[in-house]
Amino acid sequence: MANDKKQNDKTMVESETEEFKMLSEEEQLEILQKYDPESNTRNVSGIFKKIVFFGLLAFSVFQLYTAIGTPFTAYIQRSIHLGFALALIFILFPARKKPGVKRNKVPFYDVLLSILAIGVGIYWPLLIDELVLRVGRVSSLDLIVGILAILLTLEAARRAVGIPITIIASAFLVYAFFGPHFPGFLAHRGQDLESIVQLMFFTTDGILGTPISVSATFIFVFLLFGSFLVKTGVGNYFNDLAVVLAGRSIGGPAKVAIFSSALQGTISGSSVANVVGSGSYTIPMMKKLGYRKEFAGGVEAAASTGGQIMPPIMGAAAFLMVEFIGGITYWEIAKAAAIPALLYFTGIWIMTHFEAKRVGLSGMSEDQIPDRKATLKKIYLLLPILGIIVFLLIGIPTMKAALLGIVLTIIVSAFDKSTRLGLKDMIHALVDGARTALAVAAATACAGIIVGVVVKTGLGLSLATGLINAAGGNILLTLIFTMFAALVLGMGSPTTANYVITSTIAAPAIITLLMLDNPDATVPIVVAVSAHLFVFYFGIIADITPPVALAAFAASGISGGDPIKTGVVSAKLAIAAFIIPYMFVFNPAMLMMGASLPEILWVVTTAIIGMIAIGAGMIGYWYRKCNWIERLLAVVTGLLLIYPETISDIVGLAMFVGLFTVQWLSRNKEKEAVTTA
Repeated sequence: MANDKKQNDKTMVESETEEFKMLSEEEQLEILQKYDPESNTRNVSGIFKKIVFFGLLAFSVFQLYTAIGTPFTAYIQRSIHLGFALALIFILFPARKKPGVKRNKVPFYDVLLSILAIGVGIYWPLLIDELVLRVGRVSSLDLIVGILAILLTLEAARRAVGIPITIIASAFLVYAFFGPHFPGFLAHRGQDLESIVQLMFFTTDGILGTPISVSATFIFVFLLFGSFLVKTGVGNYFNDLAVVLAGRSIGGPAKVAIFSSALQGTISGSSVANVVGSGSYTIPMMKKLGYRKEFAGGVEAAASTGGQIMPPIMGAAAFLMVEFIGGITYWEIAKAAAIPALLYFTGIWIMTHFEAKRVGLSGMSEDQIPDRKATLKKIYLLLPILGIIVFLLIGIPTMKAALLGIVLTIIVSAFDKSTRLGLKDMIHALVDGARTALAVAAATACAGIIVGVVVKTGLGLSLATGLINAAGGNILLTLIFTMFAALVLGMGSPTTANYVITSTIAAPAIITLLMLDNPDATVPIVVAVSAHLFVFYFGIIADITPPVALAAFAASGISGGDPIKTGVVSAKLAIAAFIIPYMFVFNPAMLMMGASLPEILWVVTTAIIGMIAIGAGMIGYWYRKCNWIERLLAVVTGLLLIYPETISDIVGLAMFVGLFTVQWLSRNKEKEAVTTA
């Protein structure tokens, strides 16, 4: 015990000698380019820099124009959106990526690809009348343009998103063509080239389908909202506010990371970008205080990943969920995700608290805390986020709510000279927002290929039936299989593509089994939301699940810790995300659906108490060090309390009281033993 204390003291002393240094913008960009495909772009200059700037600006202006008045048909709106994205991706994203090598030249073949992308984008607007008249028939020119659209979409997705999604989409195309040659329930009659091209580019079931529709409407405008918020300096303000509120508490910097990352998640749809944005500030603080490198990186990775499940503005896939489920608003999705998100961050907060107590870490010193009065004086910067909540709550359509959020951001920024947005700032916000949207557009277009094949071949129903049969009709086994599928897909695919695949293949199986257990006609929408949120959550948590945990790897790049160990720590801290989805599938009260207020309050209270017990068990410390029996009992207690059943709650509460009493009464024995030694 004494040796452990000496080792901890030594670690703290060594940590104190480390310089508290934030990463420079260049260092942040280097980490982003290494772990985030969306950020690995060319450093264009000269004429191409101007082309990119005005191209991105025009992209945003077009999107705002359609968002305000929606004057175009679906085919025109989506094809122009696709054309803008593809053309700009081929200029900005190189065909081959070598980290650390500066790239500023655009080769002739990328210029050619960009021109072809423009041609694909304007094909529908130019020939809309002719294409509508010959619906169901494809001309020779249509066939060429359609093939180009498919190939350009696959290549753009490879460059901007990553090769896994391209491989998956290509595999689905192969499946559509060679259907009769597949075994068993996977076999289908097959599609010829003309049918595939028609499906993919001349209907709204393929590339121009629901996924890119959501990208061209909800997602783009919310990305612009986030970009305008960033220009006000709200990102740095989140850090300052978090330090003011949590910096002085036990293990302050870790709690700052959690609080800050939860807020950052409202303006960042990327786990890796969130890690680099807030982690460059919080990870050095945690290391200086005495946290291990892997733990510091793990806290930031887990908290940053949770940003995508944090209402009111969740990850891009949440907007897709509205369209895929149907008959539900985005506000209802955000409301359903609120309690699980609260429990997720509560779990991380509790475990960092126990880790700080175990190691003996205090909070930040007073000289490290920003001026409280000056910080709280800028609380108005949060008004746009609160405004979005109010707009959605009173029933304003989602896209209009985002537009009003942008207007409110501009108004709020004028309150202070340091945050005021001038014309130049607004133009750059439009450019930055469009740049962020490029990868999303590529991912959703590529996801449309997958959806189109699933719909046309009946693969979704076949795989759902196969999944149910493999699980023997057992809902728990079906959920476990789905979880592993989402985690594996998430290792190489963005959350959006991951959600599209799992929601079209696995979610129907979950819904089918849940409806068999509960055939009440009033619950289908509740069942659908719980099933879709289940696959949504695990697609996100893949970012911190080893062996490929991109958010954790990015955090290790900042902390200097081991990437795999950082991933293990982040997964342990995010244990709530591996448990809670199962709970809300079995009891939708956690989603605030189909339950009374007292039931919801009871579920939340017992779940938070359960997270305290699980946190103590995972960290191995409560009021003193826990032995292995206490740790095991604590985890079991937490699971019983989180499981939404009255009997399990009663048993769990009794066990919790027992463990708490033992820990409280014996809290000083460890100190006495150390003193005696």
